[in-house]
Amino acid sequence: MKRRDFFKAVGAIVTALGISEFDLFRLSDRYGSALAQSTSRKLALLIGINEYSAMPLNGCVTDVELQSELLIHRFGFQPADIVVLHNQQATRQQIEAAFMQHLVEQAQPGDIVVFHYSGYGRRIQLDEEHVEDQNPQENSELSQPLVSKTLCSTISSLVPVDSPITSSADPIVNDVLEETLWLMLRSLQTENVTTILDTSFYTPPTAPLGNLRIRSSPQIAPAQIHPLELELQQQLIDKIAPYRLLVPPHAALDFPGLFITASQTDQPAAEAQWSGFSAGLFTYALTQSLWEATPATTIHVSLSKATSVVELVGKQQPQLCGQKSQEQADVALHFMPNTDVSADGVVIAVEDNGKAAQLWLAGLQPTLLQYYGVNSRFKVVTPSSGEAGADQAQLQMRSRTGLTAKALLVADNESTNTLQTGQLVQEAIRIVPRNINLNVALDPGLERIERVDATSAFATASFVTLVTSGELADCLFGRIQDDTQSTTASRYGLFTLAHELIPNTAGEAGEAVKVAVQRLIPKLQTLLAAKLWRLTSNETSDLDIQATLEVVSAQKQAIIERETQRFQIKHRVETTTPSIVSTTSGIPSLPIGSRIKYKITNHSDRPVYLLLLGLDSSKNAIVLYPGKALAASGSTDTASIQELAIAPETTISVPRTEIDFEWILHGPPAVCETQLILSRSPFTQTLAALDAAREDLRGEEYISILSNPLEVTQALLRDLQTASAIAPDTMGAAPDTYALDVNAWASFNFIYQVT
Repeated sequence: MKRRDFFKAVGAIVTALGISEFDLFRLSDRYGSALAQSTSRKLALLIGINEYSAMPLNGCVTDVELQSELLIHRFGFQPADIVVLHNQQATRQQIEAAFMQHLVEQAQPGDIVVFHYSGYGRRIQLDEEHVEDQNPQENSELSQPLVSKTLCSTISSLVPVDSPITSSADPIVNDVLEETLWLMLRSLQTENVTTILDTSFYTPPTAPLGNLRIRSSPQIAPAQIHPLELELQQQLIDKIAPYRLLVPPHAALDFPGLFITASQTDQPAAEAQWSGFSAGLFTYALTQSLWEATPATTIHVSLSKATSVVELVGKQQPQLCGQKSQEQADVALHFMPNTDVSADGVVIAVEDNGKAAQLWLAGLQPTLLQYYGVNSRFKVVTPSSGEAGADQAQLQMRSRTGLTAKALLVADNESTNTLQTGQLVQEAIRIVPRNINLNVALDPGLERIERVDATSAFATASFVTLVTSGELADCLFGRIQDDTQSTTASRYGLFTLAHELIPNTAGEAGEAVKVAVQRLIPKLQTLLAAKLWRLTSNETSDLDIQATLEVVSAQKQAIIERETQRFQIKHRVETTTPSIVSTTSGIPSLPIGSRIKYKITNHSDRPVYLLLLGLDSSKNAIVLYPGKALAASGSTDTASIQELAIAPETTISVPRTEIDFEWILHGPPAVCETQLILSRSPFTQTLAALDAAREDLRGEEYISILSNPLEVTQALLRDLQTASAIAPDTMGAAPDTYALDVNAWASFNFIYQVT
């Protein structure tokens, strides 16, 4: 039987059995994989390119550093097994040579492989002559390069440093094609591969504003593929096709292992300017969530947390695909933390005879790091040290530059502890300023007189800081694009950094800039309140808490689950909930009209007090108003709001029963956000602020629009300060700061899409 006839027969057999060619051929590898588990290596190839000649990027090299530190300190990779190519090193030939030599030639069955790319991506439109020349009819089915076999006029590619960004006189493109990457990945002898692409192939018609920069290059047309790229494809096909697979068409490319992209196909991927550094929006969020991961954390949970951070900054939804994307496995199947505790950072250098250190703080949430204050404290943690102990060394931060901080060993620990490089650290006391403003950038498209008027108007809002385009902004003030309106009849509103209009911020045509700014003051206060309550996010608390978002239907479905590290260590094995709905895009979608509820379990040895805040799909602040306490008999006092307490070893629901009220999701279609804050002390000042704003006279719990979100959130921070029982001046901190003990409260952020 000829080889071609043999593979046709194989294809017929696997079709009849209902399995894929890959499933059939990988069976032969499993025995070898099992033998190699005890001695498996961990190999990584990390690519980051900033120095493009025409349109340089800023954050790709930082992405590589983020990944490298994560792999070494949280996942046990050896530095010698991580190859890094950045900037001028990352040519097409060097990228592909490194992939073949470091990964394909070295990886054995059972080994762990990670490939990361940060840089430009794009789509290439092939000229028709090139496609025809590469597709002669006499070519056998198994020997055609993929780029010709697809018969597609447009293909996706990664842009190396030596390939032109824009069209040039030379029609030959020197890119790494997506099909070539697929073939190289399929050439690996191990199934334990994770691919992360922080790039995009889609260029939006309107460039983002503020501190975002898109990682997609304009499409090139017409173009031809470099002959050496086609030659490599042919070599790979000759190597793997005879025993691995029949080559599928382009649209059916199914990448091995886990394949994670920074955005969906029709979305751009962005990098952002953070506090003192630039990084890929997705890479920073993903690596931060993985610093928090424990062996009990699934990749779906880590991706959900990362996507929540990404969604708050830019309009892109990371995508999880690949042949293992639907498996509910730990972290990334083979990509598990090497300790059973989470971390916020690591000691990367020791100074002053072990009494001072440099810390890498990539485990702190991006929204928090910007405001992380001097004199914050960290505790040194070791494997199996989930329980707090008096012998844990503490470090006090003295300064920070970007992701690196300098810290001193707290005097009480000096006699018994010596610092070592590689030690993990967790937050102990969080210092944040009391006076945090909302950063607003002006749309560069505004006319000079509009900018002058806007600057004057915003000067009257003491809680707003105007920042220049390119600085770290929370939102944008700009003109709503409407071709039917003249410049004299402009409309103004607030936008996200991805230039999406924030609901309920559009004004009437002809509205003056100063009038528009004054009209937007309540919405600006709401956005600042949300920014402040996000700063309370805290899952490393000693409180033993789990919170779950459920859809109430005939079959209740758990959509998002959050839990403290203490809960994971003590209960995760016995309470695993396989019913959690996984999503490949990170953010669950719930249709308008869905009924939802939150379930909160308190396994702590003391009562905890619950506060629920959020933004609905119209970006209005909402709150759970607890029930009212009855006034004493004969008293003329008005009944006041009572605390919503959760007793030890107790689970409550919000709403508690359908008789209380139904929480129904309303339009418009948009992203919603809920923050659950649980404290070991009552929310005395917060409830007083809620009582002052309460207009509904109902005595039971209910969800309602919050009219004074900024006052309530500021009262919340004061209550957490009280619960912490730490005066900032005793920490050496300024009096206009909060000193928050992370064990005094837990706080979970839930984000979902209403469709």
